[in-house]
Amino acid sequence: MVKFVILFHTPDEPETFENGYNDFLAAVEQMSDIKRRQVNTILGSPMVASNFYRVLEIYFDSYDEMDQALKSTDGQKAGLELMRGFEQDSFETYFAEVYEEAGGRTEVN
Repeated sequence: MVKFVILFHTPDEPETFENGYNDFLAAVEQMSDIKRRQVNTILGSPMVASNFYRVLEIYFDSYDEMDQALKSTDGQKAGLELMRGFEQDSFETYFAEVYEEAGGRTEVN
C-alpha cells in the first residue's frame, strides 16, 4: 500500500483555510482507486509548537494506481484546487510506502 500525504501549515486565517480545504477534499474524493482517506488535525508536539495544522493522507493499493489517479482528469482537478486554494508555501506533499503491523509491538529475539 502507498499513500499521498499533504501536510498543511498553520493558517493565518483558519476560516479561509477550512473553505479551501473543503473544496479541495471534495475534489480529491472524485479520484479513482482511493482505498482509504485519513485526516489528522494537529494538536501539538512534545518538543516545540508544531507549524502543522492538518494532514491529509490518501491511500492506494499500489504506486501505479496512485500515479494513474493523480494523473487522471479528476486528479488534475484536485491538484488545481490545491494550487488555487492555498499558497504554495502553506503545504508540503510526499509519497510513502506503508507498512502496517497488528499489535503495535516489534518482537525482539
